[in-house]
Amino acid sequence: MASATIPPKLFANIKRFVGKCKTKVYLFCVIGKVSVFLYPSKNEGGMKYVYEIEQRTFHFREPAGTSRGVYRTRRSWLVRLTDEEGRMGVGECAPLPQLSCDDLPDYEKMLADACEVVARSGRTDFDELRPFPSMVFGLETAVLHAQRGSLALFNTPFSRGEEGIPINGLVWMGNYDEMLQRMEEKLRQGFRCVKIKIGAIGWDEEMALLRLIRSRFSRQDVELRVDANGAFSVDEAPKKLEELARFDVHSIEQPVRAGQWEALARLCREAPVPIALDEELIGANRLREKQELLDAVQPQYIVLKPSLHGGIRGTQEWISEAEKRGIGSWITSALESNVGLNAVAQLAAHVYGPDIQFPQGLGTGQLFVDNIPLPLEIRGDELWVV
Repeated sequence: MASATIPPKLFANIKRFVGKCKTKVYLFCVIGKVSVFLYPSKNEGGMKYVYEIEQRTFHFREPAGTSRGVYRTRRSWLVRLTDEEGRMGVGECAPLPQLSCDDLPDYEKMLADACEVVARSGRTDFDELRPFPSMVFGLETAVLHAQRGSLALFNTPFSRGEEGIPINGLVWMGNYDEMLQRMEEKLRQGFRCVKIKIGAIGWDEEMALLRLIRSRFSRQDVELRVDANGAFSVDEAPKKLEELARFDVHSIEQPVRAGQWEALARLCREAPVPIALDEELIGANRLREKQELLDAVQPQYIVLKPSLHGGIRGTQEWISEAEKRGIGSWITSALESNVGLNAVAQLAAHVYGPDIQFPQGLGTGQLFVDNIPLPLEIRGDELWVV
């Protein structure tokens, strides 16, 4: 990936200049096509990094439909940290509009304030930044990248290119013909786990798609996951789940909208299809909140997106608490560019590997026409570092 690294001599000159200033200084530079904001330390001699924030907008190859709406573009902020030796780390901060708990109108200013703290201290203050999971994730990634000097954030067989991570094939919402075409493509590509977004087109048409898969592939051949994104009402959900059970569905993500713990707990106890929580986890950023949610609902699975659920450390916290309660989990991207996707995949390999058997949600690298090139490749139904 092309990036603007601050040369050591320039870094030293900037540091010397701002160290003489009595008040907070804001520098704006343009390096190539990158708009760069440099915020120095507030205390003399204390700056560990110079940082840059670049806002990017990525464009989907095809509209990405969910029951909440359709995505055509994806905005994100790339944070680059450069130390005195010229070592650079990149992280992606990408809140999802109208979904992330830190999707805020003054996001970029708050991100700059968080970057300033990291620039001074050289580390990410996780407890202070818990309410801002997408910022935590991007900053954790950038610090790890700078420290390791490599996109291999953790030393795993995956990061060394020795093994791939099994992933599910994702079928986005559309009309029946579009979804059928996308589903057929995933099956032709050899995916043994297919995830289908449901809840937007007619229920009968969605059931016809599942029926078609099961007429050709048994549950031993193809694992079926569905994601409702909270599309069902509490009253209709039990009947919907009974119908889904006829197709040997592995699990359903978030059948009802978030915030209805009592109804969701009842579904988790009584429904014939295992339930995975996704949106329900958003905003439960403190450890006690996570524990209370898992104890109250007792789902079969949780689906973890580091950008939404606490970054690297917060995701590990969720997994640890889930394991204590016998709750399964998997990790998925949240429509980040390849910068975020690489970090999510590296984390999945670290916490679940080696030799991961359970498919993860990491097949999003081909969604954008203008993605950032990184050494990631899908081979069959696995994600590899190349």
